[in-house]
Amino acid sequence: MIQEFGLYFAAMLVLTAFSAFCSCSEAAIFSLQPDDRRALQKGNAAQRTAVELIGRPDRLLTAILFWNLIFNFGFFVVGSAVEYRLHAASRHSEAAVLMACSLLGMIVFGEMLPKTIGVQQPRVFASLCSLPLAAMVRVIDPLMPLFAAANNLLQRVLLPNFEREPYLEISDLERAIELSTSDAQLAALEQSALRNIVLLSELPAEELMRPRNQYQVFAAPVHLEQLQGELPQAGYLLITEDDSDDIAAAIPLRQLSVIPRHHLEKFAQPVVYVPWCATVASILDELRRQERDVAAVVNEYGETIGIVTIEDVLETIFEEQSSRSARLLATSSIVPVAPDRWHVTGMTNLRRLSRHFDVPLEPSRSVTVAGILQEQLQRIPVEGDELLWSGFHLRVIEVGDTGAVKVELRIPPAGGPLP
Repeated sequence: MIQEFGLYFAAMLVLTAFSAFCSCSEAAIFSLQPDDRRALQKGNAAQRTAVELIGRPDRLLTAILFWNLIFNFGFFVVGSAVEYRLHAASRHSEAAVLMACSLLGMIVFGEMLPKTIGVQQPRVFASLCSLPLAAMVRVIDPLMPLFAAANNLLQRVLLPNFEREPYLEISDLERAIELSTSDAQLAALEQSALRNIVLLSELPAEELMRPRNQYQVFAAPVHLEQLQGELPQAGYLLITEDDSDDIAAAIPLRQLSVIPRHHLEKFAQPVVYVPWCATVASILDELRRQERDVAAVVNEYGETIGIVTIEDVLETIFEEQSSRSARLLATSSIVPVAPDRWHVTGMTNLRRLSRHFDVPLEPSRSVTVAGILQEQLQRIPVEGDELLWSGFHLRVIEVGDTGAVKVELRIPPAGGPLP
């Protein structure tokens, strides 16, 4: 049979190899993680091409499926021709065996095995397949509008779009949460997260950021021994620029176990730069768009004044009573010490203060309790300073070496003087 149908079998092997190429490239490129893409972006032309292809996933997937369909169709056309000739010669058993073997071979060697290999080593095979795959994509680019129109038509027929409302109130979302679950505690948590998500569009970066004196930075070259066995509080190893103290890159501490002990800066990812007045919602969008974990907050003079990490944003969303003091100082920002007395950290946000006591506050340029003290006193607070602001009596009870303050807060009875 091999001598009789040798050319047919050779064609089937070639078509199986082409199908395997499509399957392997699809699995490899679509398995690339953000870190893989960043690494390939800095590589050679083939590696950069792989990143460009995944940048338009719909176009890439359409091309891969189109060519894979063509190769599979050709494979079974050739196989059917051989089977037809075998049936014509009354060799029915041979035709049945050929049909079963060809089908099994295409499934195993054209689909399953290449996809398994591609998933195991996505960087390697994405780089190897990118240039031929890019050529295959460009060949069918003229057909892309036709495919897009057919896809849109099928979506309209099978999945008609609902009319979009001009806006959606938060109360509508809360109602949807209530109707979607019978667990009252779970619904309350989901509503809290929903409110926090909406709050991100109003929360400025300076209210969430870790101030400059609350994290440690390192200048390149950076070696693991420089940490001296202590992990940075921010959760990231922050690398500065060569000629300044401004943050240029960051390494997640969770990666320290899988990277070499020396020249850690080679494995750092660049940070995103955002202005101090940017909202946390816009920072989150930028972090997701650039696939980064850390944003450096700069003031109007271009100086780095703090950082915002993706973990800080997520904690703000999912923690019902999240506070910067809890993250940075491992203490609650507002601690009751008596029925009418509280200890408050200087970095407590005024927004949190207003929400905790359910009272409106006087307009101010400052966003923290420490800022109010400086604004009202017109100097750096010292222990024993007192003032009355927005119905609160504030007294400085502790000043740290770095300027961090702790304040005793009291509420005068009925707005009158303290006893």
